[in-house]
Parts: sequence; C-alpha cells; structure tokens
Amino acid sequence: MAKLHRLISVVLRLAAAGAAAAAAIIMVTSHETTSFFGIEMEAKYSYIPSFVFFVVAFAVAFAYSLLVLFVRPGSTASRLVLLSDVIVGMLLVGAVAAAGAISDIGRNGNEHAGWLPICGQVRAYCGHVMGALIAGFVSLVVYFLIIMYSLHAVAAPLCSCH
Repeated sequence: MAKLHRLISVVLRLAAAGAAAAAAIIMVTSHETTSFFGIEMEAKYSYIPSFVFFVVAFAVAFAYSLLVLFVRPGSTASRLVLLSDVIVGMLLVGAVAAAGAISDIGRNGNEHAGWLPICGQVRAYCGHVMGALIAGFVSLVVYFLIIMYSLHAVAAPLCSCH
C-alpha cells in the first residue's frame, strides 16, 4: 500500500511540474510586435510585473516539485512537505490571480479608467498569455490534488474511521 501511495504522489508531482514548466515557458515566449496607427508597439511578458511574478512563481513550483521527489517518505524533511505544498499552492493562486487580472484588462480594457483593450492589436501575444494561464490553472488544480492527497495520507493513520 505504501508503494501505491508513493506512486500516486510521484505521478501527481510530475504532472504538477510539467504543467508549471509549461505555464512558465509559454508565458516567457509571449512576445509580439505590431504597428498601430503608424506607431510600433511591442508586447512582452517582461513589461508587466504580474507576468514576471507568474513566471517566477511557476519556475519555483517546477523546481520544488522536482526536489520533493527526492525526499524519502517518513524522513524528517517529509514532515515539512505538506506545509511547503500549501505555501507553493498559495503562491500559485496569487500568480494566477495577478496574471489573470492583468490579462482581463488587456482583453477587455476598463472604460471607467479609460484603458483600452490591446488584444485586438496583439492577438498572438494575448493567445500566449491565455495559454500560460490555462497551463497555470491546470498546475494549480494538480497542486490542490496533491494537497488533498497529502492531507489524506497524513490523516489516515490518525483516523479510526477506516
């Protein structure tokens, strides 16, 4: 039974690492230059602090997911894994929320503030950002599953209800 738990944990962590890496890579490759009324406009992820935060958060999640694979179950370090999983999950929630808010303004603008949407002019850029957000959300869901599974694995020995 312990091997099955370890296998499920490894599969979930590899899925989380893959989705986190995809989210970061897709966001980093979001770049487009276009001309708008004769003015050249360049859209890059690095121009928006929320997108930079997104890339850093998902790079950290990717590295953490791979590092945790080397922690032996039952070791002293394994006791900190659940807490670290929750912290990484919160980091990813913040990154997806921040990038999602900025991408919504880019797509729809904000007429109250007088901000115009830009996605009509840089469609490929906005498509990349949307792809990164989708991959980020998948990674976030997998992290939620990891946390729920870890909680179950920690609580199962304490509960006499099985």
